[in-house]
Amino acid sequence: MGNIVAVVGRPNVGKSTFFNRLIKRREAIVDAVSGVTRDRHYGKTDWNGREFSIIDTGGYVVGSDDVFEAEIDKQVELAIDEADAIIFMVDVETGVTGMDEDVANLLRKVDKPVFLAVNKVDNNKRAADAVEFYALGLGDYFTIASINGSGTGDLLDAVVEALPEKEDTDEEELPRFAVVGRPNAGKSSFINALIGEERYIVTDIAGTTRDSIDTKYNRFGFEFNLVDTAGIRRKSKVKEDLEFYSVMRSVRAIEHCDVCLLVLDATRGFDGQVQNIFWLAERNRKGIVILVNKWDLVDKDTKTSKEFEQHIREEIAPFTDVPIVFISVLNKQRIFKAIETAVEVYKNRTKRIKTSVLNDVLLPIIEHNPPPAYKGKYVKIKYIMQLPTPQPQFAFFCNLPQYVKEPYKRFLENQLRDHFDFNGVPVSVYMRKK
Repeated sequence: MGNIVAVVGRPNVGKSTFFNRLIKRREAIVDAVSGVTRDRHYGKTDWNGREFSIIDTGGYVVGSDDVFEAEIDKQVELAIDEADAIIFMVDVETGVTGMDEDVANLLRKVDKPVFLAVNKVDNNKRAADAVEFYALGLGDYFTIASINGSGTGDLLDAVVEALPEKEDTDEEELPRFAVVGRPNAGKSSFINALIGEERYIVTDIAGTTRDSIDTKYNRFGFEFNLVDTAGIRRKSKVKEDLEFYSVMRSVRAIEHCDVCLLVLDATRGFDGQVQNIFWLAERNRKGIVILVNKWDLVDKDTKTSKEFEQHIREEIAPFTDVPIVFISVLNKQRIFKAIETAVEVYKNRTKRIKTSVLNDVLLPIIEHNPPPAYKGKYVKIKYIMQLPTPQPQFAFFCNLPQYVKEPYKRFLENQLRDHFDFNGVPVSVYMRKK
């Protein structure tokens, strides 16, 4: 649980293509211009039954080579700090470059598993050419072609083999609430306001909180663990990789929490980075509460909270059943409302609905609105049960599960939401053969 694998290397060696293969969707923009991967991307993937997060540290500073080199060095350092295993990708077409040697120098000092992947090897001649990468001093290498996937299996076998087994430590089952969001959205101040003590040094400089800290919280009848991810970087790190670092930390915190409190800065809006964190939490099936901070600073003539909320819901569709709380950490407004909401979401996420109740409520509705017939075949849903999983998952047993399409599954999910409160919680609907 919660292993992170980072893919490093200079621009254009095929990191993004490899990454896209792994997470099976074209998330990174791939184009043959130096430095076009606009964003650091991360996704979940699994191999041989082991799940891990994969991070593509794409070089996205467009500039001269020396700018690139500094940027690559930073990314490699970040990967070394945060990842459990590192895939170092090089390109057989260009051979060993000075930049590759720099990266190799950094990686040789690391006591984490490092895998050298020679990319674009799609014929025997190129396989022979790959020998020169022994010169990097990283030992054996894997030859792959990320464009068609050849060789990636062996590489992943080795990576998964080397990942440390994370032992699940739960000496006590307190709900875990993670406070996530972009740097400077007000995460630490929010936690300070809650705990009522200046536990964290909070200043106006992005990235002042050093480390992700767990706080046991027990006030006003609530008891839970608060995980702060404001923890971003050491002082020496430059502005550029702040987002990347915060994403790394968010990935970790999200994977290990029950509910994410996503803090966003109202003056910056629900932008791409915040959306990334939102979808990361959603993909991990965690409870989510969106906290809009610094609402007191927004020019109220231009936007009402209703419109702002509407905008967020459009961005997060189809999963719109998420509580949005407007807070001001500075004026301590609605801080406890935020926590109450998180506790509610936690209860929704752990809710179990009796099978008899599910069937009594939903079967009549399904009878009135059956799934559309497909190729003249009618789908009959006979029986519904909740699966014994940590988060809400429902199995609908029917005669022809393969004919039930996404829109109808969404209809079923909405019925579940209408009749049983799942506010803030991703719900999974499965069709099973009776």
